[in-house]
Amino acid sequence: MAPVGVDEHPDTAPLGRMSLDKTFHGDLEGSSRGEMLTAMTRVEGSAGYVAIERVSATLHGRTGTFVLQHSGTMTRGAPQLSITVVPDSATGELTGLAGAMSIGRADGKHSYELTYTLDSAE
Repeated sequence: MAPVGVDEHPDTAPLGRMSLDKTFHGDLEGSSRGEMLTAMTRVEGSAGYVAIERVSATLHGRTGTFVLQHSGTMTRGAPQLSITVVPDSATGELTGLAGAMSIGRADGKHSYELTYTLDSAE
């Protein structure tokens, strides 16, 4: 992730924007690009973010694209995160993809798990 801009005002929560650029390995092989908007609060451990990213990948031998929508908050250190495949956003052999992604963290690295269904009927 690369910071694109930050908007800070002395009496309000600082807003930020970042570009996303990810590579996936495993059952999902490919990459994604997207944009993230953030809000940090004056309370330590409280913040929020939203993001949209387009994934171009092969999933179990099927190739196409799909869009992920993120919505995350942290309330005094307690995280709440939802990452969902945008309905009807998938293309190619991934048309009909629905599901959600979760992010894990271990040893300073992120891991991703995609739980999905793939209904090829249009």
